[in-house]
Amino acid sequence: MTDSYQIFQVDAFTNHTFGGNPAAVVPLKSWLDTDVMQAIALENNLSETAFFVPLPGQADADYELRWFTPTVEVDLCGHATLATSAVLFEKLAFSRASVRFQTRSGLLTAIAQGDRIELDFPAAQATATIVPDGLAEALGGIEPVGLFRGPMHMAILSSEEEVRNAKPDFDFIAAHMENGLIITAKGDEANVASRYFAPNHGIDEDPVTGSAHTMIVPYWVDRFGGRMQLHCRQVSERVGDLYCELAGDRVRMAGNTKIYLEGTLHI
Repeated sequence: MTDSYQIFQVDAFTNHTFGGNPAAVVPLKSWLDTDVMQAIALENNLSETAFFVPLPGQADADYELRWFTPTVEVDLCGHATLATSAVLFEKLAFSRASVRFQTRSGLLTAIAQGDRIELDFPAAQATATIVPDGLAEALGGIEPVGLFRGPMHMAILSSEEEVRNAKPDFDFIAAHMENGLIITAKGDEANVASRYFAPNHGIDEDPVTGSAHTMIVPYWVDRFGGRMQLHCRQVSERVGDLYCELAGDRVRMAGNTKIYLEGTLHI
């Protein structure tokens, strides 16, 4: 016997279709087996598939939310949380302007703000570390001016041009940086430019990465003289924009979404 489930695909951190980062969103009434959700994520072959279930009667959260790449379940994902929130607000008639998610990374909140949705995520702590031999070669001959380690590694480059022109060696990144590598620099039009590579998670390059900005924003707030609000642009091929603010130990990041697809899974 076949079971059927709704599925949506949403382009996140963009105001136009085919931009930003696409995520699949699967609403559930109760959890499927983890291996089934992992198989769905692999079949979707997007950087993330989000699954969520309602938490009726729970005082501090409306839904439990989980995220899967094609190969692993992850602790935090920004663009798929943004996509899930858009589905709730636009397609599933969620009645309040703020939705709360229980996740592996604690309580996350999404707030509808006009044509954008703002996410509230924990800021990530990062410390300076030694640039390993071979990293410049692994970026196509571009020498980082610094390297930081937190939930991911983050290499600081000299310019947005270098961020755009980097040619990553995914084998090197997979061998030396288990949770992936951010490369970032001051931006030309936006305040900050970045890209993110996560080959160990089945994603050579992620188009727009909300979770990476939990490291990017605190770093650049310090370098911009304590300016708390930053326009960040991920300059991968699809490009995406995040409107960010550092608020104590939280990073708020707002973005647009475009719902591209809705349909039915048959499992």
